[in-house]
Amino acid sequence: MTVAFEAIVGLLKELIATPSLSREEGDTAEVLTRFLIGQGVPVQRQGYNVWARSRQWDAERPVLLLNSHHDTVKPNPSWQREPFVPTVEGDRLYGLGSNDAGGPLVSLIATFLHFYDQADLPWNLLLAATAEEEISGPNGIAALLPELGPIDLAVVGEPTLMQPAIAEKGLMVIDGTAHGVAGHAAREEGVNAIYEALADLAWLRDCQFERVSEFLGPVKVSVTQIEAGTQHNVVPDLCRFVIDVRTNELYSNEEAFAYLDAHTRSTLKARSFRLNSSRLEPDHPVVERALTLGLTPYGSPTLSDQALMPFPSLKIGPGDSARSHTADEYIGLSELREGIDLYIRLLEGLPLV
Repeated sequence: MTVAFEAIVGLLKELIATPSLSREEGDTAEVLTRFLIGQGVPVQRQGYNVWARSRQWDAERPVLLLNSHHDTVKPNPSWQREPFVPTVEGDRLYGLGSNDAGGPLVSLIATFLHFYDQADLPWNLLLAATAEEEISGPNGIAALLPELGPIDLAVVGEPTLMQPAIAEKGLMVIDGTAHGVAGHAAREEGVNAIYEALADLAWLRDCQFERVSEFLGPVKVSVTQIEAGTQHNVVPDLCRFVIDVRTNELYSNEEAFAYLDAHTRSTLKARSFRLNSSRLEPDHPVVERALTLGLTPYGSPTLSDQALMPFPSLKIGPGDSARSHTADEYIGLSELREGIDLYIRLLEGLPLV
C-alpha cells in the first residue's frame, strides 16, 4: 500500500494543529486513529498509545517495531509564530512538534503503509505511536510493550538527520543530602552542612569513570541544583543538592550509582534506575544495512524511548535534534521525502534472524 506524500504532510499539519502536551495526547491519538482507519488499517489503542500490525502477520517470523511519539513539550515564550498553526514557508513546515517528533512519526507511518500488504516480508511489522515520551512517563511505551509481545528490533523515530544512532546515553537523577548540626552563626557551635557538602561537590566535579564508550564517551556527572539554610544567622543542618548523571552503555545506572555512593559522605538517593543507556552492536544487520546506504553510525547524547526497550533498537529519523524544543521549530518537506525513502531502503529485505 502506498500513501500520497501530500496525505502524509496533511497528517503532520493536523498533528501540529492539535495540542498534545505530555499526558494530554488524547486528541492526537484520535487524529492518528482516524488516519490509519482511513487507510484501511485496523487500529488498536492502549490509553493514548496507538498501534497496528501489518496485514500479513505470521507467528513464525521475527517482529520489527516502528515507534515514535506524538506528545510534545510546552511551547517556549520565544516563539515568533503560532506554535499550533502549521505554516509552510518554502521548504519548511513550522509548528510545535514538527521536528520532534511529528516528522519522524509520519515518515514511519508512510513506511509502515508501504510494507503493510506485502506477504513476502522476512519479519512482521508493528507500528506504535506512543505518548509521554517527553517525560519518560509510565503511560507511554512502557505501558504498551506488554501488549505487543516479543520484539526483535525497534526503529525509533527521532530527529537525527537520518543518521543512525546506535548508542544512546542513559539518565539518572540523584538527590544528595549533606548533614550537619544547627547552631547560631555568631557562636562557635553547630556543624555547617554546606561545608560538609563541599568535599563531595568537589569530588563530583572532578570524578571520572574508568570505562569510556567508543560512541558515547565517558559518563557525565553534573551537580545542577543546591539548597541550604533558612536564615542568615543559623548554621544549616542540611544541604541538599541534585546530581544529573548521563551514563554510557558500559555502566548500568545501578553500577554508576554504587560508584558515586561509595566515594561520597553525603546521603545519596536515586529517583529512578529505569532510564539506562542503550547500544546496538555494530555488526547487527540493520547497522550493516545503514553502512551500505552510506550512513554514519554515532552515539546520541539525548534520551528517547529506547531507554525503556529491553531489546535491540536503532534511533533514526528526519529532522535535526538541535531544533527540538526550540522556538519556531520546523522540519523540511524535503527531509520528510528523504526520510521516507531512507526508511524504506533501510528495511527492504532486512534479515533479523
